[in-house]
Order: sequence, then C-alpha cells, then structure tokens
Amino acid sequence: MKVAAGQLAPTTDLAANRRTIETLVDEAAADNVDLLVLPEEAMLLADGVDLPLGDIARAEWGGFVEFVSGLAKRTGMAIIAAGYEGTDGDRPYNTIVAIDERGIERARYRKLHLYDAFAYRESDYVTPGDANPVVVELAGASVGLVNCYDLRFPELTRNLIDQGADLISVSAAWVSGAMKEDHWRTLLRARAIESTTWVVAAGSASPDCIGQSMVVDPFGIVRSSLGGETYGLAVSTVSQRRTDEVRAVLPVLENRRLNTSISL
Repeated sequence: MKVAAGQLAPTTDLAANRRTIETLVDEAAADNVDLLVLPEEAMLLADGVDLPLGDIARAEWGGFVEFVSGLAKRTGMAIIAAGYEGTDGDRPYNTIVAIDERGIERARYRKLHLYDAFAYRESDYVTPGDANPVVVELAGASVGLVNCYDLRFPELTRNLIDQGADLISVSAAWVSGAMKEDHWRTLLRARAIESTTWVVAAGSASPDCIGQSMVVDPFGIVRSSLGGETYGLAVSTVSQRRTDEVRAVLPVLENRRLNTSISL
C-alpha cells in the first residue's frame, strides 16, 4: 500500500485552496498513491477570513466534501481531508472527513481536543467534538483519524489501536514556536513506537505553521519527510509485513497488563 502525506499552505481563498488540493491529488495519483492524507485547514485558513467563520462553514462545508469526493472517485484514490463543518451556532467544528477510492464518505471526525495552549485559543472560534476518533477502512487498511493537538493525548491513539487501527492518520496545522518542531517529530515517533504502528502525518505550511509532513514506520523510523516547503508529498510504502516484523521483536501490545491492582 502506498501512502502520501500532502503538504500545502492553505489560504483564505477557498477556490485557490481547491486548485492546490486538486494539483496535489493528481500528483499523488500519478505516483500510484492509494491513500492521501491532507493537513488540517486544507479547506480554508481561518485566520484572516472576511466573513464570520461559522457562516462560511455552513455555506462551504458540503461543497468541499463533494469536491474531495469527486477527486477521490476520479483518481481511484482514498483521501483524508480537513476543514470547517458548519453548526447551528457561530463556532464550526474542525472536522476530518475520510473518503474512499469510490468517492464515498466513510467517516467523519470532529476534533475533540481544541488547541488552547501556548497562548492560543482555538475554542474561541471552534466547537469541540463530543466523540472519540474513529477507525475507518480505506485502501485496504484500518485507519485511525487524529487531528493536530490530539497528538498530545496518547490515550486517543492507543484507543484507535485497540479498535483495530493499523495506521494512524494525522492532519495538523502545527503552529511554530520554541521547541514546537521538536515536539512534533518526537510525538509522531512516540505514537508510532508505543503502539508499533504506522503514522502518516500531513502538516500545514501556512505562514505560522511548520509543515514537516512525514511517514513514520512502527519502529519509529521516518520513512519519508518534508521540511517547511509550502507544497509537496511525503510518499512511502507501508506494509503489514513491516508491522508484523516490529511486533515480533517488540510485542508491547501483547505485554500490556491493564487489569492489575498493586498493593503497597
């Protein structure tokens, strides 16, 4: 199975973002990619929009999903994309949508953990989801969906593994700052190592974000990566064979002891 983490720099121009996404999708399809992961805010950069974000999301989310579905169907490639889904209020959901190779929506995940850290307040303009991330069957793999700040909560990824995920997809707009690139790379590798699973992480390269998209194998080895460039694909082949090899020498999932009590 061939996967790609797509890196782009979303803007406040919805049409321009769609053109960039379509070009990226076509390049991935030309490279025979089976699953393409796009970053958080691929639909629209929230910072600097002229109209209330809630109004834009209500008007544009459905069309964005139809657009991505059309690309998936045309190319025969599964796509994971992200954007703002309208609500009845002023604050939309920050949502990931998973589309299969036939253009059918298979899952939707509304970001659970909003980025209220490092002096940032995502909850001021986004409504949090109220359900855990989900596992979806795409391109022959069981894929767990994670959105940016969720990466800092390892119990979410482990829950996805317990649900049967053999690959974790991360869509992110990882804001730059002191140690932030190091945190990103460390956390991605940690999520891969602790659950001996593949991680495909697509990072936004908008002006305040780091990019740094990558594919990490179950042993924590970065198999493909990008820097801070505003456009590109990190492509790698993922295999169950590699997962099995790692789990044979590092059987952490089998070695877990959860139902224990300790007397001191």
